[in-house]
This record gives sequence, structure tokens and C-alpha cells, in this order.
Amino acid sequence: MTDSPYAYRGALPPARFNMARYCLGAAAKATPEKTALIVVTDADAPIEAAERWTYGALDDAVRRVAAGLLAEGLRPGDRLMLRMPNTSDYALLFFGAIAAGIVALPASSQLTESEADFLLADSGAAAVAVAGGLEIDAGHARVFTPDDVARLKAHPPLPDHAETVCDDPAFLVYTSGTSGRPKGVLHAQRSAWGRRPMYQGWYGIGVDDVILHAGAFNWTYTLGVGLTDPWANGATTVLYTGEKNIEVWPRLLERTGATLFAAVPTLYRQILKYCDLGNHDLTKLRHGLTAGEALSPALLDHWRAATGKNLYEALGMSECSTYVSTGPGMEIRPGSPGRPQPGRSIAVLPLNDGTEPLPQGETGLLAIHRSDPGLMLGYWNRPGEDAQVYRGDWFIGGDLAELDADGYLWYHGRADDVMNAMGYRVSPAEVEAALSSHPAVAEVAVTELHVREDVSVIAAFIVPREGARPDKTDILDHAAQTLAAYKQPREIVFVESLPRTANGKIVRRALQKKIEPAAPSKG
Repeated sequence: MTDSPYAYRGALPPARFNMARYCLGAAAKATPEKTALIVVTDADAPIEAAERWTYGALDDAVRRVAAGLLAEGLRPGDRLMLRMPNTSDYALLFFGAIAAGIVALPASSQLTESEADFLLADSGAAAVAVAGGLEIDAGHARVFTPDDVARLKAHPPLPDHAETVCDDPAFLVYTSGTSGRPKGVLHAQRSAWGRRPMYQGWYGIGVDDVILHAGAFNWTYTLGVGLTDPWANGATTVLYTGEKNIEVWPRLLERTGATLFAAVPTLYRQILKYCDLGNHDLTKLRHGLTAGEALSPALLDHWRAATGKNLYEALGMSECSTYVSTGPGMEIRPGSPGRPQPGRSIAVLPLNDGTEPLPQGETGLLAIHRSDPGLMLGYWNRPGEDAQVYRGDWFIGGDLAELDADGYLWYHGRADDVMNAMGYRVSPAEVEAALSSHPAVAEVAVTELHVREDVSVIAAFIVPREGARPDKTDILDHAAQTLAAYKQPREIVFVESLPRTANGKIVRRALQKKIEPAAPSKG
């Protein structure tokens, strides 16, 4: 891709490359009867009764869906939006679209109708697959109902996956932007190949592994760790679609014989708080994987003491997934997410200008070289933002960090105001726009509120309209009507004014000083 001395040092993907073939094709030929996917809907039912897919059946179903989508009039390059909960159908549609050269758009079933409508309109999707009970204003887009999906799966399969090239688009994910509008991140077929440094740099994955992931498919963390990487390595992945009671996870780990478990630190913390791990046999679990938010040293120590297992952390972003991590055989330095994965070219650049990496120990902007095959193609229909995130050959995601003498990275937060809510990046501007539509709100600013050393929530600081007597519960209910659950504030604070700079810009970092940290409201 480039002859720069800082270029990606791992093997590059072949010119002709299809992500679905890469993940499923080899295992379907080599081990067609091996279990690729186990779908559990009842954690207490016999595991033998769970829905199971072999590699041969899974690849066949993916190529059937691909053929069906093309027969229904979709063309390579069209976008297919998925507005569904986690199910095997979601996985089949995601990889089926990619197998046909169609761009999959994984969306969250938690999104409100207006949020889903925006994604559909902004992406210009030609079709949307919608689960029962979820509404969307489809406009000119074709709607696939559950009955339609069943018909797609019955279609004669494509003889092979589409002959795409490595830079052809494969999927489009939306993430919060600083402007307040979610922005599409377009990933290439090669993105699956770009995950190869994680195999041993984070997972230590092999063909005998059974991986349980606690996240949702609209998140690149889940799509990658829960589906893409296990299948590319011939391993088995476990999908749980039942009620998300916290006590279900240790039962699933035991009953499925999971060797790897992936979740956000918050979930590990809740498991330790509410579950008696001594009642579960976790001997098959080698270690846990964690990403999405910082892993605190206290949580790491607590988990080790309770289970005797390690937690391996990774740092990443929607534009590239994870690229810094700890893994088996590495020293874990509490407070650091680890070192750049093998082959990655990571640097810390000066805050304001320059393309030469800073010396060890100096804090600057964390950057990844544009030659990395895991890096996005670009932002969807936002060429101006593409230009803003590159400095020479370096992509800058907005994180502040330093590298020590041993190559370990130390994270110092965001250079912008994007918040981290349960592992999801959330734009303050997006939440503020939703709350501003409440009739009792004159001004609003939101930020992360630290309620304990390693726990933070989204808090909204509101200046009421003159004469209004706003109620916290009413405002939280309003937020629930317009924002996905993970974007909703958990604390409402009424203030007389908002802190601003001389030119009128809100100083979000000063909001915490307006109140003493307290437990979040239950709203």
C-alpha cells in the first residue's frame, strides 16, 4: 500500500478477497460437519437442544441468502440495513449480503424509530430487514419481513461467493460523531484480514476454542470477536438470544464449555457483584476478553481472585476495531490496554501538527498508519471528515495516549467530547439535541459523570425554561422516546447556567464541578 518506513508490517490481503469466503469457505470445505454456531435461547434447557449450525450448513445458508437477495433485485454495492435482534438470521443476512457483494448495514434493535429512520435515509439503503415488532419508515427501500427471510434461505445457493476485490465495500456501521449526527464508517472486504493481528496478539485463538460474546451484532466488537474471528479460525461461537439476566452468563460459560468469553468491563463487574462463581465450573474457560471501556486494575484483581483467570484488554475504535491489546504470554500491566498488536504501526503524534512520532513518554494523539488493512475505507458521504482525520499517512481517531519504553500504551482519554457509555461511543451533541426538544428545557449539556473510581454514567445538565417546573422522570421518559437505551442519561441535574468559554462554547469538563458525585438516579 505504501513504502513508508512506518507502514503496516504484517502480510497484506490478496487482491481478490471476499470476507464471507474468508470466514466460512475454508472451514466449510475442510471441516463441513464441525459446529460453527450454537444459538441458545434458554440457558436452563439442555445444551443439546440448542440451535446448531455446522460450517457446511452455515456456508450453504449464507450463499442461499446471497442468491436470494440478488434474485430479489438487490445489486452489488447496494446497502442492506439489518434492524433485528441477535439471531442466527442476523448473522446469515450479514454474511449473505457480503457474499453477494452487497453492503451490510448492521443496526441496533434498541434504536428508536426516528434513529433507525435516519440511518436508512442517510445510507440510502435499497432494502431493510426488520424483525417483528420493530417499526421503520422504509420509504422507497424494500422491506424484508421474517417470512421473506425464510424464503431467502430456501433459495438455491450461489455456486461461490462474489469475486470482490479487497478494497470493495463490505459493511457500513454507524457511530456517534462530534457533530451530533451518527456517521457511517464504511469497511472494506479486507477488514476481516485486517483482524489477523488480534488472533495471537489478543485472543490466543485456535480451532478448538468455543467463544461466547455478550454483545450485540450492531457493534464491531461483537461482529468481529463473536462471529468473524471464530469462523475465520475454524472455532465455535455461541450466541445467546434469551433474557439478559446477569446470572445467565456463568451458567452459559459452564454449560457450553466456553474457552473464551468476551464482554465489556461493566459486565464482568456485574457478574462479580451478583453471581456466586463458586457454584459454577469454569475450568474450561482459559481467559476473558474485554474492550469498549477501560479495564480498571481493581476489576482485574477482583476477577483474578474470584476465577484464577486473566482478563486480556484491547483498545480500538469503529474505524479499525482493536489494534492495541494484551494477550496470552504477555505481561499485563494494570492500567494499560497493552502494546500494538503484531504488524500494526502505531504512533503518538504531536497535538497540533507534525507527522513524526513523539518520543516515548510524551503524550499526544494516538495514530495508526493508513496502510493497515483493518482501517476503514472512509466515512459515508462525508469527504470533509475523511480529510480531517488524516495527517499525512496517519489516521488520528481523537485519543490521547503515550507509549512507554517497553511499548506499552497508556491511555489519557479523548481529545474531543465523545463519551463512553457501556462501551459505546456516544456524542454529547446527539443526546443534547434529543433533550432540547423537551418543552421545559432551555439549554442542556451532557457529559460523563464519574460516580465511582471505575464507573461513569451519562449526565444531563439542564437549564429550565423560564417559568417551567421540569421533572426528572418526565425528562428521562422523553429521552427514552428519542434515544437508544445506551445513549440515555442516567442522571439529570438542573442548573441556573452552563459553563462556557469567552466565545460561548460549552466547557463540558467543567460540568462535573457543578455537583458532588452521587449515585445515579434509577431512571
